[in-house]
Amino acid sequence: MAAVALGLLAADQVSKTWAVRSLDEPIDLFWTLRLRLAFNPGAAFTQFTSLGPVIAVVAVIVVVLLARLGRTVVSGTGSVALGMVLGGAAGNLLDRVFRSGGEGFLRGHVVDFIDLRWWPVFNIADIGIVVGGLLLVLVGLDGSRAPRRARAGERAEVDDGDGVVSGGPEAASVGPSGRDGADLT
Repeated sequence: MAAVALGLLAADQVSKTWAVRSLDEPIDLFWTLRLRLAFNPGAAFTQFTSLGPVIAVVAVIVVVLLARLGRTVVSGTGSVALGMVLGGAAGNLLDRVFRSGGEGFLRGHVVDFIDLRWWPVFNIADIGIVVGGLLLVLVGLDGSRAPRRARAGERAEVDDGDGVVSGGPEAASVGPSGRDGADLT
């Protein structure tokens, strides 16, 4: 998770630095895709422009919670997804802290530069947040904590439906329904 988050954060900050230094004029690439520098003082789609500091505080909380949650994820896909969201949130948070824009604490503007012309302008951090969030929804973090079946001689973990996990050799033959041999999955 940490490697994904740091990689996305680095790509985001390098690309934003390039955009600020180089995108004096829009660059048309192909079809409707172009690179055009924009500064976003608000949330997604430039909404809530006066709430930049509040959005930044929420981003700090999200980053801290995701970093703590990351230690409990055992799924490879869940770790990658969480790393993408964490790296993206940190990238946009760094803009709020260090980029110029408004006056005062946490009033920096987020640098956006990827313009499809039919969608609001966005950046690499936004891509990480959206793709990582979609992956989290698709695979679900709870799937990484699902009870597993025991192989011969191992202790099995069985959730008896009330959140209590029990284990023992006899649990190896108990299916998700809680009855011997009955597997309803």
